[in-house]
Amino acid sequence: MMTATAAACRRLVGRAAVVTGAGAGIGAAIARRLAEEGARVAVVDRCAASAAHTVDAIQKAKGEAVAITADMRDESSVIDAVKSSQASLNGLDIVVNNAAQFHFGSLEDTTLEDWRRLLETNVIGYANMIKHALPALRASQHAAVVNIASVSSFVAQPQMFVYNASKGGVLQLTRCLAMDLAPDTIRVNAVCPGSILTPAAYNHMDNLGLDHEEGTKEFASAALMNRSGQPEEVASVAAFLASDDASFMTGAHIVVDGGATLD
Repeated sequence: MMTATAAACRRLVGRAAVVTGAGAGIGAAIARRLAEEGARVAVVDRCAASAAHTVDAIQKAKGEAVAITADMRDESSVIDAVKSSQASLNGLDIVVNNAAQFHFGSLEDTTLEDWRRLLETNVIGYANMIKHALPALRASQHAAVVNIASVSSFVAQPQMFVYNASKGGVLQLTRCLAMDLAPDTIRVNAVCPGSILTPAAYNHMDNLGLDHEEGTKEFASAALMNRSGQPEEVASVAAFLASDDASFMTGAHIVVDGGATLD
């Protein structure tokens, strides 16, 4: 269902957006929000069924979307996803990099493949999406890139060093590409979510040995607002950064964590 806020905004009418990792969680919420605001959306995910589910939700809300299956670790797959997005949407104005891999464990138990899996998805995959979308973004009058980073980009967390290193890389990628792409009037910004109730959050609870009720309470207690966030609360910030309302913002990151990292 279209939210009142999104219906009132409609800031993205006539624009084409691609969102990776959009089959569930934050990515799905972002895809829905962009569509609610009038964008044509390419929903990209490794899982074809998940991408189709998000597209179905968008279409039921009278939005326009297409499902594309791609693996961010595979550059040829990324190239195909960008080409398919452009062809299906008749252009490309917005890139939202959200696809992510996770790893929890000790240094001794972490393998080279674990490092590769996260860095190739969370950092290199983001760079490749932007790289291959550049011709379309340069042709756009409203080009915007939104990278989904994390509070894990700048805080230390136990047994999450691979993930946190990758998300730190996302912030630096955002800053550096904002500088490099400014002459092309392509804005590059990031969102840093904290504890958001998604399948990934429940997986984190499982890795900590917490049942979901206990884990939800523990995660909520870390925030000044004494709750975890919802994917839609991240999506609203991503939509803002993708819109002309953020036209004088680039190289920035917005923290969406209920005040958990205020100190």
